Amino acid sequence: MVVVGGGPAGASAAYAAAVAGRRVLLLEKATLPRYKTCGGGIIGPSRDSLPPGFELPLRERVHAVTFSLNGRLTRTRRSRNMLFGLINRPEFDQALVESAVEAGAEIRTGVTVSRVEQHGPNVPDRRTVAVVLSGEHEPVLARAVVGADGSASRIGAHVGVKLDQVDLGLEAEIPVPPSVAEDWVGRVLVDWGPLPGSYGWVFPKGDTLTVGVISARGEGAATKRYLDDFIGRLGLAGFEPSISSGHLTRCRSEDSPLSRGRVLVCGDAAGLLEPWTREGISFALRSGRLAGEWAVRVAESHDAVDARRQALNYAFAIKAGLGVEMGVGRRLLRIFSRRPAMIHTALTGFRPAWNVFADFTRGATSLADIVRNRPVARRAL
Repeated sequence: MVVVGGGPAGASAAYAAAVAGRRVLLLEKATLPRYKTCGGGIIGPSRDSLPPGFELPLRERVHAVTFSLNGRLTRTRRSRNMLFGLINRPEFDQALVESAVEAGAEIRTGVTVSRVEQHGPNVPDRRTVAVVLSGEHEPVLARAVVGADGSASRIGAHVGVKLDQVDLGLEAEIPVPPSVAEDWVGRVLVDWGPLPGSYGWVFPKGDTLTVGVISARGEGAATKRYLDDFIGRLGLAGFEPSISSGHLTRCRSEDSPLSRGRVLVCGDAAGLLEPWTREGISFALRSGRLAGEWAVRVAESHDAVDARRQALNYAFAIKAGLGVEMGVGRRLLRIFSRRPAMIHTALTGFRPAWNVFADFTRGATSLADIVRNRPVARRAL
């Protein structure tokens, strides 16, 4: 079995297949560790989806959230218990890949997958997928392939993933002196932005602040202006970022496929992330694990009918869990885009709303559970 992509989704898929006893080859185009544009928040669902015994390389434990409405009406909410943790993606991704390797997966870095083929001269039989690598004459042959190669996925293009929401995230990693870092210990900032559906964040990680904003694609200049203004009013404009980066996040449409033949997709490659916050790590970990488990069944299928059945079961598992959460997230984004002040007022002035937020970040509930089990929230949505 071949997994394409060494991020959280790919590493989780490789780990799940390896512990099930399958031979797994994990292909990653970069040399690990490598930087990824990401706030690095690890909420409860992410923590609960990690391999047994996995030690999170936490840089900060968050107990307080400061909310502001485009720099105004600032208020801080606190919790006795940790709300969520913050990590640096290079360390986190590297540790996940090492867990997959310890479980028995093999990894090759510095290789680029140009395409996959399920028919043609490179494919010896109907149970085989050919993974064609750039610059190599012989393809890698596999009984199943998991595509976890990010939001610009070539495997996703092969499957035919369809997207209905694309957003632009801009981020700066800003080293700060201890006197500034002390102000952010245990606390993050979430700012509801000036553009519809936009928001900004400050995530502290020791002597560095991760500062970013996100908004709908097509507003690139306005999004950049929001980031510059955000950094300026935080008093951070005088510090030189060590990294400035941008990234497009892509959400799948509800009818988008998750497989084609013996090829499955997960994580960003499948457009799986929460549409309101654009949180993707928990979706990557959970969908990656499911993809790895079902890819084992696909690999063991003796004909196309059985392989198709297993792939459909994978799609059902995704839609029954993550799909429901995405549906709630879409409704929240629509509300937030129209009435950000209402969301801000609820979280800062209505304790039940804050309690739901805190329970969600800790993993005590999910967006799906909120709708199923809280009639007031369901009616509000």
